[in-house]
Amino acid sequence: MIAPPASRRAARSLRVMGSLALAACGLLAAASASADTTETQRARFRQAYAVAQQGGDAWRAQAVGLESYVLFPYLEAAALEHDLRTLDRAHVDAYLARYPGLIPAGDLRRDFLGELARRKDWATFSAMYQPGLGDALSCFALQAKLSRNEPLVFETDLADLWKKASLPNACDPVIAAAHDQGLLTTDRLWSRIQVAADAGKGGTVASLAPWLPPEDAEAAKRIGQALNDPASALRDAGTWPDTPRHRQAVTLALQRMARKQSTLADSAWSTLAPRFKLSEQQKDAIENTLALFHATDFDESALDRLASLAPGAQSDATREWRVRVALARQDWNAALAALDALGESQKDDGEWRYFRAFVLEKLGRQGDAKALYRSVAQEATYFGFLAADRSDASYAICPARMATDETREAALLSDPGLNRAFELYAVGLQKFARREWTAALAGRDADTQRLAADLAFRNGWYDRAVFGLSSGDALRLYEQRFPLARQDGVVEQANQAGIEAPWAYAIIRAESAWMSDARSGADARGLMQLLPGTAALVAKRNGLAWAGGDSLYEPTTNIELGTRYLAQMAARYNGAPWLASAAYNAGPNKVDQWVEARGALDPDVFVATIPYKETREYVARVMAFAVIYDWRLNGNALPIATRMTRIGSTYALPGPGAVRKPVSCPAPAAAKPTPPTAPAVMESPPAAASSAPTPQEPQR
Repeated sequence: MIAPPASRRAARSLRVMGSLALAACGLLAAASASADTTETQRARFRQAYAVAQQGGDAWRAQAVGLESYVLFPYLEAAALEHDLRTLDRAHVDAYLARYPGLIPAGDLRRDFLGELARRKDWATFSAMYQPGLGDALSCFALQAKLSRNEPLVFETDLADLWKKASLPNACDPVIAAAHDQGLLTTDRLWSRIQVAADAGKGGTVASLAPWLPPEDAEAAKRIGQALNDPASALRDAGTWPDTPRHRQAVTLALQRMARKQSTLADSAWSTLAPRFKLSEQQKDAIENTLALFHATDFDESALDRLASLAPGAQSDATREWRVRVALARQDWNAALAALDALGESQKDDGEWRYFRAFVLEKLGRQGDAKALYRSVAQEATYFGFLAADRSDASYAICPARMATDETREAALLSDPGLNRAFELYAVGLQKFARREWTAALAGRDADTQRLAADLAFRNGWYDRAVFGLSSGDALRLYEQRFPLARQDGVVEQANQAGIEAPWAYAIIRAESAWMSDARSGADARGLMQLLPGTAALVAKRNGLAWAGGDSLYEPTTNIELGTRYLAQMAARYNGAPWLASAAYNAGPNKVDQWVEARGALDPDVFVATIPYKETREYVARVMAFAVIYDWRLNGNALPIATRMTRIGSTYALPGPGAVRKPVSCPAPAAAKPTPPTAPAVMESPPAAASSAPTPQEPQR
């Protein structure tokens, strides 16, 4: 069981859940249950679970005596999931009856329904189906309905699905049947084509186009072409009729082309503009996108284009990029004008307040600059730390501590779902643990969620604290939000690699938020999000053992290889942590291109001109996190400006006599006690690299 309130002080000292034992079905066991008994149960569960994953009943022999263990239901579920292809309904029904409402029971129902659909056993499927299990099973349920020769009803069967830009393959027969039954009217087809076009789903548009009347079908094909192959669409557009649908296709093609090759899009726009009677809104959308992507290319015309955009063509993104381009040109008067043109909410953002001070300083308005720097320096953000360096202020970090409430804590610890979550984490089933955690805390008030996050932190489950303490006053809980997890391993490996431990901690925090099983869509894995191929090369280069991609989920291995890769990136950029961080995120080839184009800029200005929003924010986040971790490790912090050396100069690791910044909490009247919350240091889910371009922020 989780230690009761009387043992709370002892529980706080534990880094993992070694002394926490959870009782059967999530109820607290007797307070005398020993840690040895718990660890024995966990060890036996792991063995039984490994056998259960092979299917059959052999796991039962391994699980004798575990019947009252809180995770016992997960054993049978693992065996049944393995045997899904040969499973009968009786076994599934029996399990669902024994463990109604448990996550593995819901998974088993969902997966068995998928198997029944594969078997085309529609009678059993219909008997077991429950709504709300996802689009694929919804469409299988409609296939079951069709198998009974029952007609589809659009309003009840398809209306919700029809609002989706894309659907799973299971829906294809249903949509085809709806067409055959005459349910897909021209208006309905166009409504879904519009949804798909807005979402950039050219495949959906192409699949629906043939069912339209010939003239409409041609226009829909052009919209799909614009989304899938904008270059060919623009080549063909000169022969298209000037109809509303074709105007939409032209607009989409120009916007998509601008993201790839802004110069070619310009040429096509000048040719097509006289031919099509586009609406003002369409013209503005095209001009907006062209201006943005000329800006990210830092073309000679970029600043003029941004400044001369019609009001309807402007957006927050164009206004911000007007500032970025002016900063890149070091045209301080243009930069000040661009800052003045920002929206009111943008002007309040820490980034633009910092750069207003920066520009004022460049224009010789030292007093105004100093006052603004000192205002921004009240914030514990990347820009706040930069401003503190420029105004000789201390770093404004205002830590807080969680208030204790043993009564509420005891009540929370008695929750069966949270008990399962903690125990799943303890045995290494982290994905299940997070699902149990989310289900147990759904709908709970903020105080309860923060208490749960603090409990997770105390017991070594650090990512729950990071994500659970991410708003309001909880942002000041630095101990929980920036844990010194596995301190000896990180510090030791960083020292051996020849890099700073605070930087290594910052990378871990930014990459995975301490989720050791994190895996990105690009297959980056573990705490420091290493690609297996990269990790293999790093291991070979450094003479380290390599046991394959799955070994990256082991924190020790991941940190050992990740710190060496960081050192490799740092060496490429004269030791500069900030440039190495950019390369760690975007790849060194991209960073080399940016350095070649704008390497003479001040580091803070260079970061502001990084074309990739993700990388721009990543570098700022890592540099801010490095300051916070430096403070946590040493009680003060190396100035952020010290780590952000000018491009071409050499960064040397700080020695014993290095100048360090004091950290203090400003007086309440002047304080803005907000740890990293500005966009540059915002929290983000790990392994969530998103480079898809959007109208709000250009990406390539």
